[in-house]
Amino acid sequence: MHSSYLLRKGRISKANHYYAITLVCYERKNLLTNLISNRAVINEMKNLEKEKQINSNTFVLMPNHIHWLFRLNDIATLSEVIRNFKGRSATVYREFSKQKLWQKGFYDHLVRSDEDLTHCARYIVANPLRAHLIKNIADYPYWDSVYLNP
Repeated sequence: MHSSYLLRKGRISKANHYYAITLVCYERKNLLTNLISNRAVINEMKNLEKEKQINSNTFVLMPNHIHWLFRLNDIATLSEVIRNFKGRSATVYREFSKQKLWQKGFYDHLVRSDEDLTHCARYIVANPLRAHLIKNIADYPYWDSVYLNP
């Protein structure tokens, strides 16, 4: 059986709950390094929010994966939201590159408390620092968080 089955084992989809998601680029290649294509991928994240499928909290695009924290609304299941995002962003990405964008499956973590929510957001924002891509998070262009807004 394909190992992506293991990613689905025990997965639940609860409306009005927060999820921390990790999506990995195809073959773990550094595909998210171009400003124009990254902005297009981020726009697809924002489109899901405009459609009220989710409320995005925090995200970071790393060169070979994405960490994303959002609240799932009651319009679509978690798997449907991810399928919508991966399909749309891959279509837009193909305008810039002829490569596959996403690896199959995704990792998810159901956020269970306000403390866990804060921890997940901090973990996501600090990812470029831990990966030694930058020395100051302000120098990394591909992230956002609701905690920045007053």
